[in-house]
Formats: sequence, structure tokens, C-alpha cells
Amino acid sequence: MPEFMVSYTDQQGGVHEEVAAAPSAHVARRRFTSRGLLVHSVSVRGEIQTSRPGGKRGRVDLQQFVVFNAQFLAMIRAGMPIPQSLELLAGNVRNKALAAHIAAVRNDVRVGVPLSDAFAKREAFPPIYVTSLLAGERSGALDSVLERYVEYQKLALAVRKKILVSLIYPTVLIALVLTLVLFLVTYVVPEFAQLYDTMDANLPVSTQLLVAFGGAARDNALLLVAVAAAAAAGGLWALRRKGAQAGLERLLLRAPMVGQLWIRYQVAQLARLLGTLLTGGVPLLHALETASESLGSGLLREKLGMVRERVREGQTLAASMLQADLFPTLAVEMVRVGESTGGLPQMLTSVAEFFDDEVQTKTAALLNLIEPAIMIFMGIFVAFVLISLYLPIFSLAEQF
Repeated sequence: MPEFMVSYTDQQGGVHEEVAAAPSAHVARRRFTSRGLLVHSVSVRGEIQTSRPGGKRGRVDLQQFVVFNAQFLAMIRAGMPIPQSLELLAGNVRNKALAAHIAAVRNDVRVGVPLSDAFAKREAFPPIYVTSLLAGERSGALDSVLERYVEYQKLALAVRKKILVSLIYPTVLIALVLTLVLFLVTYVVPEFAQLYDTMDANLPVSTQLLVAFGGAARDNALLLVAVAAAAAAGGLWALRRKGAQAGLERLLLRAPMVGQLWIRYQVAQLARLLGTLLTGGVPLLHALETASESLGSGLLREKLGMVRERVREGQTLAASMLQADLFPTLAVEMVRVGESTGGLPQMLTSVAEFFDDEVQTKTAALLNLIEPAIMIFMGIFVAFVLISLYLPIFSLAEQF
């Protein structure tokens, strides 16, 4: 009879692993869940488990997935069986990749596979979703779990959308400025350089520098494009490596204003994740593990792993966060208050809301500083180019 390694959380919140002999993984899982234990994973003993770092897997479209879950929740509350609900939704989902995953989940559920297991087999789904389903199946409150997940994703997507919308204008402005600079340097300046060559004029130093720079840029345009493309490709490759990503994030933390904005945004996402999981009945240790898998920051995943180990040793969440030397003091103090009053899930939600508001306010203030700086730079550069190009013409006019 095959042996399975079962990872589970007991009634006291302790995370354990135990070897169990059973005809199948499904039977092994049922043995543990019947004892009131929250089973996280069941794997063949000796099987190598691959990690699932956030942001590295092929993911479903989150907006489409939120719509699917809202419809799924409505059907469950209307009393429709889960297999029939999945059958209807699989045919109505517009996203082909998501529809294929839903159809596969439906097929598994039809043959008796638990809903959480069926979703876990498709690694495209967020870890927080699978963990929430596990907690919902254990407590018998699947509809409440789905409702909390939909609310969480709607809030997370709304915050992300607000930040992206606020970045559109500065991005377009920077693109226009770069286009103008390239046009002046690679086209306008070389044209004036040919004119000055025919006139055999004595050029001022600023004009000589500008003409030399423009000519070099025009003659080596393809080389510059190739270097830029290679640098971009190398940067993307480096960012996919855990060490490089964490190193870049440490540099980002030292940047004035931007570093504080970045860590507050990450802490807000983490607090909302943990708050959603704890409200759904997931034990703290497993909530920390799931949150770590869901985060896109390599540095935060590293620090959260340290926090999880200290919590496993018996320390409080607030004390563990303080020792990690990354989280803002205000966030740590709010978590400490939540733990002392027994309202940690609600306090984590408050942390997320507070830091979301702070990130949006400070982002708007930072952009209000950046936009005039871009305009000033563009004005100074254009003025320098015009003065450098027309100064020799004015000098020649005075000679005549």
C-alpha cells in the first residue's frame, strides 16, 4: 500500500507532517479531515515538492476570476450543487484559459475530489484561494469564504488600478520628452551640423559638443538600440532570479520617498492577505505560509519566512515582525494591539486600509513633484539646443 506525506494543522494551530498508508491520496486526506484537522497537502512519500513562489507561475486573469467567483457564490447560495454550478460557469467564462481550468476542476469534483484539491491541482489559481477553500470545507461555510475572497480581490484590484491610473500621465509625459530629445539629437542637430560644415563657421564650445554628440548618436543608432535591448533583457533575466530581485528591492528601500512608498504598499497587501485568511479560520502559521507564496516581493517573502519560524517557536506575530527589521513601526504596533485584544484579523484589515490610503496620498504628492521637474528639464534641454544651434547663425549675421 502506498505511503503519503500529509501536512496538516491541528485544533491548536500547530502545523505537522505525518506519514500515512492509504490506497489513495483522497482516502488519506479523508482520514485526517474526519478527525477535525485542516489538511494542507497530501503527496506520495519521497516525492519532491516544488516551490510555488509568487509571481512565477502562469496565473489566471484575476478580474475574470473575481467575476467567476461572484457568480459561483450566487449559485451556491441559491442551493445549486457545486458540480452543476461549475458546469454552467465553465461554458460562460469568456477567458479560454480560465474556462479550461474550470472545466478540469468540474471533472475532478464529479468523481469525488474535494473542491480545494481540484483547484490546488491547477497551479494557476492563487494560493490564498486554495487555502480559503480548505478552510471553508472544514468549517462548512464555503459561501462565507468565497464572499470574503471576492471582497479581498475587489479591494486589491481597486487599489492597484488607482495607482496605475495615477502613473499614466507621468509615463506619457516622460515618453514624449524622450521622443523629443531623440528627435532633436538624431535629426535636427545633424542637419544643422551639415549647414555649419558648408559655411566653415567657428562654432562655440556648446555647439561643438552638441554637434559631436548628435553625430555620434546618429551614426551609432543601431548599436545604441541593441545595447538598450540587451540591457533590458538582462535586467528582466536578473529580476527573475531570487537573489537579484531581493538585492534590487534592498536598493529600492534606500531610495528617498520611493522606498517608503514601496514597503508600505507591500505591507498593505500582506495585511489584507493575512486578515482575509485569519477571518476565514485559517491558522496563523499556515496563513503566513500562504501569504508568503502569494507575495510578489522576494525580500518580503524572505522576511516573512523568518517571521513564520519565530511564530512557530512561540513568539508573537508583532515581536517577530519587529525582529525582521523591515516592517513599519506603526504596522507592528497595530498588530501588537490586535493580538492583545483578540482582534488580530480586524486589526490587519485596518492596517491594510491605513497604508493603502497613505500610499495613494503620498504617490499623488510625489507625482505632483515629478511632473513639474519633467517639464523644467524639457524646457532647459530645448532651450540649450536652440541656443547652441542658433548662436553661430547670429554670429554670422553680425559679421555681415
